[in-house]
Amino acid sequence: MNRSPTAAQVLVVGAGPVGLLLACELARARVRVVVVERLAAAMNESRASQLTARTAELLHERGFDALLAEAGHEPRAHFGGLGFDLSEADSGHWGNWKVPQYRTEAALAERAAELGVPLLRAHELVELTRRPDCVVCGIRGPRGPLRIRAEYVVGCDGARSTVRRLAGVPVTAVPATRELLRADVTGVRVRDRRFQRLERGFAVAATRGGVTRVMVHVFGRAPAERTGPPDFAEVVAAWKKVTGEDISGGDPLWVDAFDNARGQADRYRSGRVLLAGDAAHWHLPVGGQSINLGLQDAVNLGWKLAGTVHGWAAPGLLDTYHAERHPVAARMLDYVAAQELLMLGGPEVEPLRAVFAEVLGVERARAHLAAVMSNLDDRYGPPGPAPMGRRVPNPRPRTEPVVVRPGSPDTAPLLLRPDGHVAWVGEEGLEEAIRGLIRTRAIPREDEEGRCGTVTRT
Repeated sequence: MNRSPTAAQVLVVGAGPVGLLLACELARARVRVVVVERLAAAMNESRASQLTARTAELLHERGFDALLAEAGHEPRAHFGGLGFDLSEADSGHWGNWKVPQYRTEAALAERAAELGVPLLRAHELVELTRRPDCVVCGIRGPRGPLRIRAEYVVGCDGARSTVRRLAGVPVTAVPATRELLRADVTGVRVRDRRFQRLERGFAVAATRGGVTRVMVHVFGRAPAERTGPPDFAEVVAAWKKVTGEDISGGDPLWVDAFDNARGQADRYRSGRVLLAGDAAHWHLPVGGQSINLGLQDAVNLGWKLAGTVHGWAAPGLLDTYHAERHPVAARMLDYVAAQELLMLGGPEVEPLRAVFAEVLGVERARAHLAAVMSNLDDRYGPPGPAPMGRRVPNPRPRTEPVVVRPGSPDTAPLLLRPDGHVAWVGEEGLEEAIRGLIRTRAIPREDEEGRCGTVTRT
């Protein structure tokens, strides 16, 4: 007998980092959420291995300090292979945090299980039927077909998203023109290379804990038609062609290929269906931005979807997910395309690289780039005086908006969103700002001593 759940307030499709963090955010807000995942077992590949300062802040605020403690701290970043320092970034978690994707997934999956989230592995979404009050999802599982009725469905199922396809969400995309091969290998000895441009191509190598990650692109080689990962022999041949080194004696832990196709869903919400992570935006994995954009999507969406499900969200609040996160990803797609040109372009880009290296020597330019690549300069909502729209580092985790009234009489009150961004500053206009987030009800307030009180709106 199939005892899998047949109803949920939210069905999340995809148990990667984005889907799991979203499930945690929803469950923490007392939303009944179910996660379905096509893969039968958790992945064990490193893949995305870099968390930015903003992502580290969000994970710290949610109690994932053990995960961050095992991460390697990288004080520098790069733009198109041109390095710069991150210590000027305005964050207690400045820098990049190196942790394999499978470890991030494991920590998030453990938290989701603690919160009671059902995770159905080896279950594949095959059908979406929209109704006025729900979405009926057809699932193919190991014990036969299953139908789950959900108030909302969120696709966190990658760049080839089944949810996006079944929901008919249009995309704006640029097809692939270049491909890179990547592998984690043991038993090889090659020197570390950080974004090295050579005569015949581009190569990266880094060894940590006895495992060497190699990444290689052969200039002028078009993407191959693939139905699965490349053979290690293909990586060996490309590495030999570009670097002249032989890594054929190594033992590959995993191998993959990725290209420079990029695109974005034209809308992140289609009625009761929403998209997050690579299902909403995809690009060449340069600088580790993909996983970070996705995790930050999950945090932005989680409280808004929870508020909508529970009925306290103001009309239109859920639509601000697209309004806020779509421009963030669109901007990063431009930054990734610029980096691709600097890294993988031919000899014609050398003058541009020289000029950009000079620009990175300018303090204000370097600080700006550090903030962008650390995801620390995103702001949400209408323009206003600082810090409106900006993040507040290390806020107390909340599932609903809160008015914070600092102890000093000269300091204006803040309307703080659950994702740590300031929705409003000051007494004037505060009531209207509250109405933009919640329906008529009491909302929490922190008094000067940090205790929770209430601000009641009539």
